[in-house]
Amino acid sequence: DEVYQENVYQDNAEFVSCKRAAYETGLLKDNGIELVSFHSTSKGLYGECGRRGGYMELVGIDPAVKDHIYKLASSGLCSGLPGQIMTSLMVRGPKKGDASYESHEKEKNDIYQSLKRRAHLVSKGLDSIPGFSCQPAKGSMYCFPRVTMPEGAIKAAIEEGVSPDVLYAISLLESTGICVVPASGFGEHDGRHGFRTTFLPPEADMEKAVGMFREHYEEFCSKYYA
Repeated sequence: DEVYQENVYQDNAEFVSCKRAAYETGLLKDNGIELVSFHSTSKGLYGECGRRGGYMELVGIDPAVKDHIYKLASSGLCSGLPGQIMTSLMVRGPKKGDASYESHEKEKNDIYQSLKRRAHLVSKGLDSIPGFSCQPAKGSMYCFPRVTMPEGAIKAAIEEGVSPDVLYAISLLESTGICVVPASGFGEHDGRHGFRTTFLPPEADMEKAVGMFREHYEEFCSKYYA
């Protein structure tokens, strides 16, 4: 799943594909590995979640399996034309000299720079909240802060039959309208609580959201430490 290959925000960091890693370690010799690589227009800098398009590359896959995949793909009666157009634009965008090249590159760079600023703003903002710990977002579109849960919240969650971060996420939603994904859904180890949130909304909205996270957590702790 390599849909975030363009979303790399850390200086001097680069995206390394699984295929490149497999090649450099000799795993591609004699079909020594089965690898399917995905890319999508719904992520990256295009972020066209409403236009479903993308591709996958099959490496070292049995021909019979390929036949079944093509059979499944061809069973659709209508092609996803908008998605195909977006995928073509993603992999073969305007070239230097084309009429739309400069405007296309400017828009891509503007989106990238804004995402980079938002990644820093949200990860740093969440990390500054007492009781939160958030690593810098080096890529993709998400932050995964750790949240210290009051003992009262842990006890209340047990009584309700949910995880503490589910209790927190519901409280956050009801109080602020902010929707996050509880970290328990990602297989967190015992004792770690938190959530996943995106930084896709506009920069001004994300600044406001960080303040709302802070205010809600203070109220949440006051309620469950009491």
